[in-house]
Amino acid sequence: MASLLEIRDLHLSMHSFEGAAKVLSGVTLSVEKGQIWGLVGETGCGKSLTGLSVSRLVRTPPAEYTRGKILLNGTDVLTLDEPRMRALRGRRIGMIFQDPTTNLNPSFRISTQLIDVALAAARHDSKILGLPATAGRWARRQAARRLAIDMLTEVGIPDAATRVDDYPHQFSGGMRQRVLIAMALVGQPDLLIADEPTTALDVSVQAQILDLLKQMVTVHDMGVVLITHNLGVVAQTCTHVAVMYAGAIVEKGPIRAVLTDPAHPYTKALMQAIPRRDVARGALQGLPGAVPNLVQPPAGCRFAPRCILAQPSCSKVPAEHERAAGHLVACPVVQAAHHA
Repeated sequence: MASLLEIRDLHLSMHSFEGAAKVLSGVTLSVEKGQIWGLVGETGCGKSLTGLSVSRLVRTPPAEYTRGKILLNGTDVLTLDEPRMRALRGRRIGMIFQDPTTNLNPSFRISTQLIDVALAAARHDSKILGLPATAGRWARRQAARRLAIDMLTEVGIPDAATRVDDYPHQFSGGMRQRVLIAMALVGQPDLLIADEPTTALDVSVQAQILDLLKQMVTVHDMGVVLITHNLGVVAQTCTHVAVMYAGAIVEKGPIRAVLTDPAHPYTKALMQAIPRRDVARGALQGLPGAVPNLVQPPAGCRFAPRCILAQPSCSKVPAEHERAAGHLVACPVVQAAHHA
């Protein structure tokens, strides 16, 4: 049986005056229902572009998919025309964006925005509103309003029947993020892409939002891709993790396996950069160097110029090898040491 989401050998280039930047290079990932995959790495490593690619929200041109597939329930979304993609967005694929302030229209009430999303999803699946396809416009709007109130209640908005008619500025940052989660779930999607949904929130509210995401996965039987640069968020929330560097996944697997036994030098460097109580002031280790220019990326492993373990074998594009059950690493040096 096919996975909910399968990204196979995805290559994406961005064309500019400097040339074609190879921003995604061979990304491969498989997500099942009930799983929360954390996509983690430095800024500019391709996390958000991977998530946006699943919903086909990357403009082409200037972007160009040169190779690979993105299979949602067995259908390659890269082959679909725009009307068929619109039928998937919001209905089969939900999106939560980073900043609720800029992703809720300040000119419209919350009810208007949620009702519009519900009606758009219902055009492709009338079951969402619980009405027959022949239902009239007024009945559909009333059903959409009831669904909006139910979703706000489910994500923890107090007195949702009254608050649904408020404007975004009348909500706190955490409450606005809950509204965005409700908006992403109103179409009952199979897959949820959450692009750094807690970055703009304080620590206590962040914890509440992450707990809510985990609850929604259980209640709605979804798969989730959680994009973040915070390994603490990944450890707290995710069942699996994929570590990205310069457009490629260098290590992935079950959360416990990867975080307790990191194998790739980049994953280890990220772990060493996390502040801990047992690390003395001034002893925290950073990662020297910078992400390479992707117009002319290094040959072979893109991390090699910054890697303390780099060998001549790193001049070839590394293949994934299985370190343990489901724990895959793309590093020839680690592979050689593992088989030694």
